[in-house]
Amino acid sequence: MAQEPFYATGKRKTAVARVWITPGSGQISVNKQTPDDYFGGIFFAPRLAKPFSVTETLNKYDVKATVAGGGKSAQVDALVHGISRALQDMDTEMRTPLKRAGLLTRDSRAKERKKYGQRGARARFQFSKR
Repeated sequence: MAQEPFYATGKRKTAVARVWITPGSGQISVNKQTPDDYFGGIFFAPRLAKPFSVTETLNKYDVKATVAGGGKSAQVDALVHGISRALQDMDTEMRTPLKRAGLLTRDSRAKERKKYGQRGARARFQFSKR
């Protein structure tokens, strides 16, 4: 009988990644596409492999993920966060190396909202004395 997949959610800025991990051969599927097709030309491969290389589980798990929101770079970071959390749920001994690598911490930095009466979040309109 096939093992039930481990599920986790990863987030970064406004991007959300839902990740399912099952033992397998290292196949990664993002929104029913390969990562190359979905993310295009951005440099993502080492970032996606980091949770597996840190836990020494390269090519041992298949990843199926759906990502939405944000830009492509934030989606990659959300995907890495989700993979790390799923690996941690799968085996609690993986928590320590993932935590040391900073992969379990949700990067909470996001764009600050624009304030009324100003040009941006902090930028003001130019002041003229006369």
